[in-house]
Amino acid sequence: MTHRSPNGRKRLVVVGDAFLDVDLDGRSERLCPEAPVPVVDAQSEVRRPGGAGLAAVLAAADCQGLTAPAVGLVTAIGDDPAGRQLRELLAPQVDLAAVPLCGTTVRKIRIRASGQLVTRVDDGDGRAPDGGLVPEAFTALQCADAVLVADYGRGLAAHPGLRRLLAQRALDIPIVWDPHPKGPPPVRGTALVTPNLAEARRLAPGDHDVAELAAALRAAFACEAVAVTEGERGATIATAHRVERISPPAAASSAHWTDTCGAGDRFSAAAATALLRGLDLTHAVASAVAAASEFVAAGGAGAVGERSHDDAASQVNVGSAASRGDADTVRTGEAAAPPATSEPADAFALAERIRGGGGTLVATGGCFDLLHPGHVSLLRRARAMGDALVVCLNSDRSIQELKGPGRPILPAAARAEMLMALTAVDAVAVFDEPTPDRVLDRLRPDVWVKGGDYDGLPLPEAHTVRRHGGEIVTVPTVDGYSTTGLVNALNINAAGADGNGGALNGRALNGRPMATGDLNTNDLDTSDMNDDPAVHGDTVNSRI
Repeated sequence: MTHRSPNGRKRLVVVGDAFLDVDLDGRSERLCPEAPVPVVDAQSEVRRPGGAGLAAVLAAADCQGLTAPAVGLVTAIGDDPAGRQLRELLAPQVDLAAVPLCGTTVRKIRIRASGQLVTRVDDGDGRAPDGGLVPEAFTALQCADAVLVADYGRGLAAHPGLRRLLAQRALDIPIVWDPHPKGPPPVRGTALVTPNLAEARRLAPGDHDVAELAAALRAAFACEAVAVTEGERGATIATAHRVERISPPAAASSAHWTDTCGAGDRFSAAAATALLRGLDLTHAVASAVAAASEFVAAGGAGAVGERSHDDAASQVNVGSAASRGDADTVRTGEAAAPPATSEPADAFALAERIRGGGGTLVATGGCFDLLHPGHVSLLRRARAMGDALVVCLNSDRSIQELKGPGRPILPAAARAEMLMALTAVDAVAVFDEPTPDRVLDRLRPDVWVKGGDYDGLPLPEAHTVRRHGGEIVTVPTVDGYSTTGLVNALNINAAGADGNGGALNGRALNGRPMATGDLNTNDLDTSDMNDDPAVHGDTVNSRI
């Protein structure tokens, strides 16, 4: 029997770890003189709740059609500037039951140039308290008609008192649980558990297909259903009676990489509100797949938030630990960089560390014979998709077989050294074989990135990537840059040189005048990047 709130309103309560998300947007028309990284001239700042906070805000928007709707949020918020901003953003939209945070509020700061994600900087070490919670938290759950647990591994979902109450409420109301690798398992009797495919692989290791994986997790969690989300492929739901794939609307799908930030929160929030409305589990998941697809197509979390009218650069103090009152250095992603004196690990050790910390490992591959802006653009985009990027680099022998006599121009050691000089690259693995299966079998990346010129083409490595729970993502290419084009232009200019050593006389290799502005990341091409690398396993130093 459903436990109703005292005033008769239908109420959804979200439980989980809330962050402050910040998008710093600007333009980039030049590279930094100290390193091949873009200089972003900040123009605006957008702040929004993140984590469970974003899930609650999205659920509140979903509930607008319900009679006298209400959405509550049980979370931990710090008494610091970021925490106060987060509280101000949440208070007008949800009924907030906030407990004191232990540590500083987590901020996730994304820096974007002309809509393209350049990098993300995380700071804050806050965790939910182990001790007593405010009475409002228990009252909110006792009055809930449905609950969404948006676990981000910061301790709230593991609180013993909350777990006991959630287990009791699971007997008479639907609970949706969005798990985290660093968090606890769902309470027994949960209606729907919603891991993404990479999380599901970690929860149930082994060579399972998605249907087997969803069914195994449903049995392990003793829940009514598990929906394993698969990005643009939709979700696979396992109930007591059947397992089925639910695909997204065709119009919402895209062959290119798009900003998926917040897609998991959108999915779980839509599923929870659908169950609150009375839909069955399968129809709730179908509704959530459609909602998440539309959310990503509309710009993802980047389209949500409050724009600051202040100077954006003064609002986001990226890298200032002193502004938070602690001495920790700012870290990028979930994996902190080691001290400068530590010995760098190889690519495979890096992969193990990222997986062990619940992070996302991205990999890509190619020859990189003459590094050009198209390569840099693809590497930046790839790195922005996760917590570390490993480049699978064709060996000299591999390039000779692919490209013929005269290639490579630079030996593998030199190419690897140039790649490691880029901040987007965390490790390099050199390979010999005709396909990348062997190295991908060891790396097991969550995301394998290819240039957009591979759209629709069969990839020999696809089975290996997907067997380990990874997805294949293509990023757009822009005509104008390729290693083959550079080589041809160099040969032509060298043949016509008249005593000046074959100089290009101030002209770019694609025939346009070359200037600093030509390195704008929106004008880059990746057409020569993905030469179907094969895998050896020799590694060059990694950075993370």
